[in-house]
Amino acid sequence: MSILTGFFAVLYSLAGIVLFGGLAYRTWVFFKTPAPLKIPTTPAPTTRSGVAFRLVREVTIFESLFKSNKWLWLFGWMFHFGLFLVLLRHLRYVTEPVWGWVVLIQPFGKYASILMVVGLVGLLARRFLVDRVKYISAPSDILMLLLLIGIGLSGMLMTFVSTPDIVQLKRFLLGVMFFSWEEFPASIILVVHMLLVAVLMLIFPFSKLLHSTGVFFSPTRNQVDNPREKRHIVGWALKLESGDKR
Repeated sequence: MSILTGFFAVLYSLAGIVLFGGLAYRTWVFFKTPAPLKIPTTPAPTTRSGVAFRLVREVTIFESLFKSNKWLWLFGWMFHFGLFLVLLRHLRYVTEPVWGWVVLIQPFGKYASILMVVGLVGLLARRFLVDRVKYISAPSDILMLLLLIGIGLSGMLMTFVSTPDIVQLKRFLLGVMFFSWEEFPASIILVVHMLLVAVLMLIFPFSKLLHSTGVFFSPTRNQVDNPREKRHIVGWALKLESGDKR
């Protein structure tokens, strides 16, 4: 086993633990955080089914973003939809046998990387060209976009310019998943791509990218607009009312 294989096997084992463990922990924190006020963004649904439908619209077509800023919506939707197809396409590397629908979407996922990178470039340009956005942009915001662009561009290079040994890459990834290490296919572009992806996995649970799960726990989106019909009291307030001060 080469040093490169051992390095990436350990790196991706660690990155996987941090990513999924961090996501589970942060999701638990979101779930346990009380929402003391009834603050749905109006006009809001008055039923739970309406709230569910609203969340579906938010995570699929970015409804509120479309209403507020058309250019931001365009670039943001291009990036997220492109990323979604790219991630689905990458399922072929971690499933055996490969699911039929994953095979069918391979051409779409291949060109979705272009859509993803164009969207990211638009979001990055906005950070520099729109004064009010430039004023509130932190270095981490810029670096995160550059990291994602780097991942997208290196992936496109492997798809359209120099394709590495993807059969051996799949063996390596499955080996990491099932603790049976296989040789890592050495390729400069692949090494760069895999390093950037590992960095993203390591920082994802601690970054603003966590809005991908946080949106489902946002009280402005997941609350029913029924303050008159039903009094909203959080758990700790109920304990105080009942005299339980623990």
